[in-house]
Amino acid sequence: MNIKDTIEKKLSEVILNVYQLKEINLEIQENKTEFEGDFTIVTFPLVKQLKKNPESIGVELGEALTEQSDLFESFNVVKGFLNVKVKNQLFVDNFRSVTNDFGAIEKKNSTVMVEYSSPNTNKPLHLGHIRNNLLGFSVAQILKEAGYDVIKTQIINDRGIHICKSMLAWEKFGHGETPETTHTKGDKFVGNYYVEFDKNYKKEIAELVAQGVGEEQAKKEAPLIKEAQKMLLDWENGDQKVRDLWNEMNSWVYKGFNETYQRLGVDFDQVQYESNTYILGKDLIQEGLDKGVLYQKEDGSVWCDLTDEGLDQKLLLRSDGTSVYMTQDLGTAVERFKAGNVQKLIYTVGNEQDYHFQVLFNILKKLGYSWADQLFHLSYGMVELPEGKMKSREGTVVDADDLMAEMYETARVKTEEIGRLEGFTEEAQAISYEIIGMGALKYFMLKVDPKKKMLFNPKESIEFNGNTGPFIQYTYARIQSLLAKAEYKYAEVSEVVLNQYEKELIMLLANYKNIVEKAAEALSPALVANYVYDLVKSYNSFYQNQPVQIVKLEDETLKQFRLNLSDLTARTVKKSLELLGIGTVDRM
Repeated sequence: MNIKDTIEKKLSEVILNVYQLKEINLEIQENKTEFEGDFTIVTFPLVKQLKKNPESIGVELGEALTEQSDLFESFNVVKGFLNVKVKNQLFVDNFRSVTNDFGAIEKKNSTVMVEYSSPNTNKPLHLGHIRNNLLGFSVAQILKEAGYDVIKTQIINDRGIHICKSMLAWEKFGHGETPETTHTKGDKFVGNYYVEFDKNYKKEIAELVAQGVGEEQAKKEAPLIKEAQKMLLDWENGDQKVRDLWNEMNSWVYKGFNETYQRLGVDFDQVQYESNTYILGKDLIQEGLDKGVLYQKEDGSVWCDLTDEGLDQKLLLRSDGTSVYMTQDLGTAVERFKAGNVQKLIYTVGNEQDYHFQVLFNILKKLGYSWADQLFHLSYGMVELPEGKMKSREGTVVDADDLMAEMYETARVKTEEIGRLEGFTEEAQAISYEIIGMGALKYFMLKVDPKKKMLFNPKESIEFNGNTGPFIQYTYARIQSLLAKAEYKYAEVSEVVLNQYEKELIMLLANYKNIVEKAAEALSPALVANYVYDLVKSYNSFYQNQPVQIVKLEDETLKQFRLNLSDLTARTVKKSLELLGIGTVDRM
C-alpha cells in the first residue's frame, strides 16, 4: 500500500469517528504549493453535508487526524484546503515495504487472450503494423504484470485473392527465382510479386479501355484477374499444384515475418491461419436462424438486423452459401472460448474497423454468448510520418524493416555526435545502437494514447532530453554507473531524515503497482510510459539537488539509503521499460 492509500484509509476512519459519515472519499493530492505539507486534502465535498464552512472543516479534520493517528506531524488550512505533513518515518517504512515487495505479483486467476499483428501474406509488415505489434505486445506484458495469465495470438490472413495475385505473378514473371537466389527477405520477395501483378493488371485494364471497354468492365475482364480468380477456385478445390505453390510462397513470407518480429522484440504463444478458420462460423448461422436472431432472404442469403442497436443490417452468408469475414470472426471467437479457458479476448486492430467490432460483439450477444461482454476492441489511430501519410499501394508503403534500420542508423549518428559510446568495442556499440534505436521507436509509439492518431518523427524520438526512450535509458545507465562506482550492496536502513526530493521519489516508486493496474484496466501502455518518464525526472531532480555527491557522503547511513533509493529506481525503470518491450544498457 502506498502512502496516499494509507492516508485515505485513515481519513475515512476519522470522518466516521468525527462526523459519523460513511463512504466519503475526499480527494488527496500531492502538495505542489509553497505551503508546508506533503499532501493536500480537498474538504469541499463535506461542506454541503455538514453545513459548515470549508475552513472550519479543515481545522476540525486536521486536529482529528493529528490526534487520532501517529501518521501526521502537522497541518495547516488555506482557503478550505487541508495541507498535512506526514511523519518522516512513514516514508522510510513505505520505502522499505516497496523494496521488499518488489516483483511480487498477486495472481488474478483469469486468462486473457490478446490478438495482434494479424497480417496478410501478400506483403511485408509496414509502419501501421509496428504500432499494432508494439501495442498488442505491451498490453500483454502489462496484463501479465497485473497478475493475469495471457495468451498472445495472431491470425494470419493466408488465403484469398490477394495471395493468388502474388502466386500468379511469380508463375508468370518469376522464372523460378527464390528469396535465396535473389538474396531477398521472403516477405518482401512475395510482396514484390503482388506489386508486379498490380502493374501488369493495370496495363491490361488500360489496353481494354483503349479498345472501348468501360473501366469497371475492364477491371473484371482483364485476363490476369480472371486467372487469379481461377487460381483461388483451384485452391478451394484442393488442386495439388496450386496448394504446393501456396505452401512454398507462404513459407517464404513466414520466415520474413519472423525476422521482423524478432527485431521488433515481439512474439506469440499461438498462431492461427485463416485457411483453417475461414470455414468456422457456418454452423452458427443455423443456430441463429433457429433462435430467430438471424433471418434469410429469398435469394438464400442470411442477415442479422442490428438496426435496434443503432447499427445496420449485416450479411453473414452469401446466397451461394459462402461466408464473409464477419462469419469467420464469429466462428473464431466461439472456437477460442470453447478451446481454451479464456475469460477475456482483446482485438488489437486499427480504428477503421470500429464498426466491424461493434457488429461482431452485438451479434455474439444476440446469439446468447455470455462472454461477449468480455470482448474488447483495442482501437488505435493511424500513424503518419512528417513527410505525410504513409501510402499502402504500388510498393510505396513505409516498410517496417526499413524504418527499424533507419532507427538504428539515427541512433548511431546521434550517439557518435555526442560521444556517448566512446571506448566501446564495435560489437558493444552495435548492440547499444540497436537497443537505443528500438527503444526510441517503441517509446515514441507507446507514450501516445492508443486512441489518438500520431505523427512519428524518427529524429525527434531519439533525442537524449525530454520525453523520449533514450532519455529514460540514459538515466538507467547513469544509475548503474553510480552503483558500480559505489560497489553497491543492499543493506536495510531503518531510520534516516528525508528531503523533499527523496519523498517525491518514494511516492512515485510506491505508485508503480497502481499504475500497472490502471494501465491493465485501460489497455493503455501510455500510462506506463508517462509514469516512467515522471520517475526518471524525479530521480534526476533528486540526483542534481544534492550538495554532496552520493559516493562522497561521509554519513554512511544516508549514503546507503540514497544508494538503495537509486537501485530501486533503476529496477523500477527497467521493469517499466520491459512492459513497453524496451531494453536497457548499463553504460551509455
